Amino acid sequence: MTRQAGQKQKAEARIISSIPFFSTLEPGEIELVERLFRKQDYDKEQIVLYEEDTSNYMYLIYSGKVRVVKLNEDGKEQIITIHKKNDFFGEMSLLDGKTSPATIIAHEESVIGLLHKDDFEKHLMSNEGIRRKIIELLCGRLRDSWEMIRILSFNAENAQDRVISLLDRLGELYGVRDDRGIIIDVKMTHQQMASYASVTRETMSRVLRTLERSGVISVLQNKAILLNHPFHQQRARH
Repeated sequence: MTRQAGQKQKAEARIISSIPFFSTLEPGEIELVERLFRKQDYDKEQIVLYEEDTSNYMYLIYSGKVRVVKLNEDGKEQIITIHKKNDFFGEMSLLDGKTSPATIIAHEESVIGLLHKDDFEKHLMSNEGIRRKIIELLCGRLRDSWEMIRILSFNAENAQDRVISLLDRLGELYGVRDDRGIIIDVKMTHQQMASYASVTRETMSRVLRTLERSGVISVLQNKAILLNHPFHQQRARH
């Protein structure tokens, strides 16, 4: 094994051990899990998993980002969430054998590892520590779902509050802090953000322009959104 290959393997093992229910495993067991994940490169907008396939896999993001979407009959997306490097999902489907009501799409060029249900059951479910960690993880997933429900529960007439709550959530999940505030480190079109917050694209664009004119947010040259300090002061008052 070359030095570069060895460093890559160690980095991938660290990603595996960062997953809560794998964190209790011994180094040799971590190496086994790393081998079980089937890594594949995906281009931007390439389908990672269709909804009907989600009962068979959990996935781990080695690099890039994916978005989890529900497609309506017209093929339009309702974004459920976006996952970034080191994030993982699909463990519930491995436990109950049911599909997730969503399709997984590469939001940018990504390397994704897929763990098949059969390998999960054969090699991992006999581990008591993993089973306990899974329970803790599912509680966290439930809290995340409650937060998304809170964002979507705002009255339709109060679109600005809905958009601000979405920006706050994106800043929490993908924010990079600097002296100016928090930069949302995920690129989304106005249409994608609108589908995330369940508002129209026109409403999303209008609210973002209003927030930018008032100095609450800034749109940077690379189209990233900066949540300025007044944004957090405004959130603290709500």
